[in-house]
Amino acid sequence: MQTVIILTKSALKKLEAAYKSALVQKAPPHSLFQAKNNGVTITAYPSGKVLFQGKYHREEAERFEKLGETSKAGTKARTTLPVGFSEWGVIGSDEVGAGAYFGPLTTAAVYVPRSKVAELKKLGFADSKTLTDDRIQELAPYIINHFPYHVVNLTPDFYNQKQQSGQNVVAMKALSHNFTHNQVLAKLDSQKKPDAILVDQFVQESSYFRYLKRNNQQLPNVKSYFITKGEAEHVAVAAASVLARYVELQTMKELSQEAGMNLPIGAGKEVDQKAAVLIRQGKQLGHFAKLHFKNTEKAERLAKIKS
Repeated sequence: MQTVIILTKSALKKLEAAYKSALVQKAPPHSLFQAKNNGVTITAYPSGKVLFQGKYHREEAERFEKLGETSKAGTKARTTLPVGFSEWGVIGSDEVGAGAYFGPLTTAAVYVPRSKVAELKKLGFADSKTLTDDRIQELAPYIINHFPYHVVNLTPDFYNQKQQSGQNVVAMKALSHNFTHNQVLAKLDSQKKPDAILVDQFVQESSYFRYLKRNNQQLPNVKSYFITKGEAEHVAVAAASVLARYVELQTMKELSQEAGMNLPIGAGKEVDQKAAVLIRQGKQLGHFAKLHFKNTEKAERLAKIKS
């Protein structure tokens, strides 16, 4: 059971960074690095070949299709949107939190009609990762007060329940995106039907719809497009990114208050240390964190050392 993809050198660096906390000390001969995550072994080679092996090999590999830098012959090139797409009336969607140990997986969709595109661009809406938290706090309320939107906020309790029942993170993303699209559409009258839906791509289009079909999900009656770095293609995705980040920050603040400490976003060493403190205090780690991350094992080891 395996999946093989071919990545460029720059994409390999991003892949290694993504698995920083899951790298094994002794990688196989002639390989660049090896990591183990969610029961999958990931081995990268100087040629650009990356081998995913294990029960969820396909799902793990699909996480990195969003890099949009595969160089294997026959792989899909980055989607080309229709001419003038950036000025269309679009429902855009994006998610945050998938790579963070603490906190929720948050997905948002926002409808921006043609008449409002220029306005949001002028206000400075962009990918939430490029904006400060203070700027997020300033921009998001404008979306909430003036645009049709919907947010799916999978808190750690719910996320862990779904993950332990066999639903992987890619499936959770697909279901969340589709649900937000349908909810936004339900808020519009027939005279305001969008020109299109744009998803900030995290998986191949065929896989996205396969997850929806498996779960008997209703598909929107609007043409959907999928593209990486969608916030650069339409301000609706940028607005969704900002809104998702805003809700994530609110949730992290609430969880931090419950934990009695500031819970950082990410999956580095500080996260391991904070999780170890929660374990030693006897708190339910699954209320605060996504338990399938390697950080859980590291935190448990740290908790034993310091107990």
